[in-house]
Amino acid sequence: MIAPVVNAPTVSRGVRLGYGVGSFCTATFAAVPGLLLLYYMTNFMAVPAWLAGAIVAGPKVWDLVINPLVGRWSDRTRSRMGPRRPWLLAGAVTLPVAFVAVFAGPPLRGVPAALYIGVCFLVAATAYALFEVPYKAMPAEMTDDYHERTSLLQWRMVFIGAATAVSGILAPAIATGEGANGTLNSYRLMAVTIAVIMLAAMLGSFFGTARAPMTGAPEPDGGRLWEQFGAVRKNTPFVWLLALSSTQMLAVSMMLAAAPYFAGYTLGNPKATTTLFAVLVGPMLLTMPIWVALSKRLDKRGAMVLGALVYAGGTALAAATPIFGAVYAHLTLLLVGAGIAGVQLLQFSMLADVVAVDAAVTGKRRAGMFTGVWTAIESGVASFGALIFGVVLSIGGFIESEPSRPVEQPDGAITAVLIGQTALPAVVILLSVFMTLKYRLPKDVPWTDQASGTKPATR
Repeated sequence: MIAPVVNAPTVSRGVRLGYGVGSFCTATFAAVPGLLLLYYMTNFMAVPAWLAGAIVAGPKVWDLVINPLVGRWSDRTRSRMGPRRPWLLAGAVTLPVAFVAVFAGPPLRGVPAALYIGVCFLVAATAYALFEVPYKAMPAEMTDDYHERTSLLQWRMVFIGAATAVSGILAPAIATGEGANGTLNSYRLMAVTIAVIMLAAMLGSFFGTARAPMTGAPEPDGGRLWEQFGAVRKNTPFVWLLALSSTQMLAVSMMLAAAPYFAGYTLGNPKATTTLFAVLVGPMLLTMPIWVALSKRLDKRGAMVLGALVYAGGTALAAATPIFGAVYAHLTLLLVGAGIAGVQLLQFSMLADVVAVDAAVTGKRRAGMFTGVWTAIESGVASFGALIFGVVLSIGGFIESEPSRPVEQPDGAITAVLIGQTALPAVVILLSVFMTLKYRLPKDVPWTDQASGTKPATR
């Protein structure tokens, strides 16, 4: 039975701000380990590059289990605070502690250090899931309006841009604040600083969404876990959206892992990581209204294709950095930042559309299950970016080290850094364009549930 469609309530500015501030956590936790953890392990803890890449990717495999479970739990939670917000609070009290432990820098090196960091990162990933999955499920339940979801998520993307500045500018600046490449103490200070920022963001989102509207089906899906998995799998628009998003985030994670190496070995200045991210963040903040307008003019799918092409073009152009120099590299990242702004805004908006249509068609609340599967697979695929880059470094002959014993890298390793930062991500992003063309979810007609035979209904 198709649930009746009612006029969408307007989400107040206070709720939009309260919801958006949570992105300081989601964006920061996604970016800082992706940017600094691989480099921290290979250059401070003497972990081989291939093993460091595996450690970054390994805990994300756990997301395939924990994220759908957290989503299901949040769907079924009955609380006067709502089904999602108690989980936001649970993440807020656990993630900051686990994050600090990842960069604690115990007196271990090589394989023992890798095992310690791997365990801590696994705990941090679990704590992060408690916050992230319910948080990303909330927009689909705040409004039923197709374009208001994009407007709502525009606020979230503004905070993501600010969080990217914190991740890409403040975190590397603190980490490399002592000496040419930083010290273990500077990495510890960075971890504590970022943990405090994430705690403030999570608590701000918890209190800021206290008056968030709740729309859609009030009853959770009572089916078994595997039955819900089956329903998610049969939702064709969701499957294609997940595929293209995962592909795009794989490219992002590859570039994040490569950035400190690109700054240190291609530009010859490890501290350039900060300025590279500074020029990346500007377009993300300034172009957001443009992407909102383009999503209305071209529809969301057309705007997504355009964003991916801009993103891929900037990444590919950066391959000429050894010829044109550091200024040129920074200019190419202006294009990359504009493209990332578009694809990330549209990813979240299109996900909210799919979840809302599912609720309208089935009469069940399973936004948590959808976002649990989404975040698990997307982050799992994305985590392989560091692993792929680590393997590329190993093939190029990269030599692991620690500050007391610096080494000179061979030419093959320098070339591997450039390829991993530019050519490989560009190819991966272009693959997402073809996947975007397979996505179908008209704004005025929901998708047909082929399993139940439900006919489309005008929204």
